[in-house]
Amino acid sequence: MARNAEKAMTALARFRQAQLEEGKVKERRPFLASECNELPKAEKWRRQIIGEISKKVAQIQNAGLGEFRIRDLNDEINKLLREKGHWEFRIKELGGPDYARIGPKMLDHEGKEVPGNRGYKYFGAAKDLPGVRELFEKEPLPPPRKTRAELMKAIDAEYYGYRDEDDGILEPLEQEHEKKVIAEAVEKWKMEREARLARGEEEEEEEVNIYAVNDDESDEEGGKEKEGEEGQQKFIAHVPVPSQQEIEEALVRRKKMELLQKYASETLMAQSEEAKTLLGL
Repeated sequence: MARNAEKAMTALARFRQAQLEEGKVKERRPFLASECNELPKAEKWRRQIIGEISKKVAQIQNAGLGEFRIRDLNDEINKLLREKGHWEFRIKELGGPDYARIGPKMLDHEGKEVPGNRGYKYFGAAKDLPGVRELFEKEPLPPPRKTRAELMKAIDAEYYGYRDEDDGILEPLEQEHEKKVIAEAVEKWKMEREARLARGEEEEEEEVNIYAVNDDESDEEGGKEKEGEEGQQKFIAHVPVPSQQEIEEALVRRKKMELLQKYASETLMAQSEEAKTLLGL
């Protein structure tokens, strides 16, 4: 059986509809909402636009219409929505209700608000078009940042490199590399020495160990000889080192001066200094 919509599109049905409308002048919706000055007519045109939107929203649910047809339908729906907004604003100007504030939100078949971008909304199969789905995919949340305490949990002696030699691999490699570097440095020095001798330059004197001390060296400089552990070289101090008796005498003189400054008067101090001067002390 044919559906009601198909029956209405038959030639007989269209002929019958034309006969009923014969002699009637069909009123057209004004192009601009500001041209309408009657509130009932403005309400009528708003309802008419809502009906057209409902039909087109029902059509756009069919994903088999093709990409171009779906895009055209979506553009037409958005155009009608803008026109509906103009009529709602005009109704408010004529003293009618504020549909923009009290009207229901535009919802899809799942009860969710119709997604859109900058006022342009997507309906039905238009939400699955190429390039549209990516607009509404939410970016994944960034991984939570670790706190300082969590970062410090993994830090131990191995983090600072104190256990690098425990595996027994690094130390032999370092020793091998050290021997190689020393051999290269010695070979370079020998080549430079031979080059100097070939040019006739005198060989520089070998550096003398200034810290080495001969057995027959005396203590004329007033230094005190310091003996190291067994098998080590001996060293001497090249500056005069006071003895224990000299240190004690210096401390006694210092203490005496502090007591004089604390308890003696200025006159007594001056007389004492004068007496020392006369005695040559």
